Amino acid sequence: MPGLTTVLVTRPEREAGPWVQALLAQGVRAEAFPLIEIAPLDDAQALHASWVQVPQCLAVMFVSANAVRFFMAAQPAGLDVQACRAWATGPGTQAALLDAGWPSAQIDAPAPDAPQFDSEALWAVVQARARAAQAQGPARVLIVRGADGQGQMAGRDWLAQQLQQAGLQVLQVVAYARRAPVLSAQQQARARQAVQDGSWWLFSSSEAAVHLQQACPALDVSRAQALATHPRIAERLRLAG
Repeated sequence: MPGLTTVLVTRPEREAGPWVQALLAQGVRAEAFPLIEIAPLDDAQALHASWVQVPQCLAVMFVSANAVRFFMAAQPAGLDVQACRAWATGPGTQAALLDAGWPSAQIDAPAPDAPQFDSEALWAVVQARARAAQAQGPARVLIVRGADGQGQMAGRDWLAQQLQQAGLQVLQVVAYARRAPVLSAQQQARARQAVQDGSWWLFSSSEAAVHLQQACPALDVSRAQALATHPRIAERLRLAG
């Protein structure tokens, strides 16, 4: 990254800290600039009720470590997860599952050295098991995800589509809310500086870029530099200017 000055990590506050520390350990100047706020649901009734489905599921798929954290916090007493598999798209979600007590032998995830961590990589790992389970009779998968600021399910439906095409029943539940943060005047000034001074914005979600432009509608991003964790995010950033 020629001319690198500072990397602004836009992940939610809880996740941004470890990324900043890891970059600093590599000699890269970095600071947290959270552009997604993670919050509990105003009404978690459906989340609690979804646990009834777990014993009948082939697997519970978690879209993020936050999905694990909020879903496991709603676990009813006396209901364990020994018989159900957990699916994770990456090492952060897998670590959250282990921390929550999910048996390691019951977790499916891309290998630590996988070229990418996303739904496609996870599907390559689990599709054979999913198809075999469906061949034995009706099988279902519960997908645990977040909601956007309007309460709508956030994230991609690609994996759900693959499962449905394979004949599996897909259930989905929202475990937490992803909201746009309110930026202070100081943060808005930092954003204006960062798009001009050669800083790099690190995006692991295109939603964060949308939130930045919503919070600073007059921000000229034509000279901004960004790092994206996935080609899909990079393309959306280009489309956003």
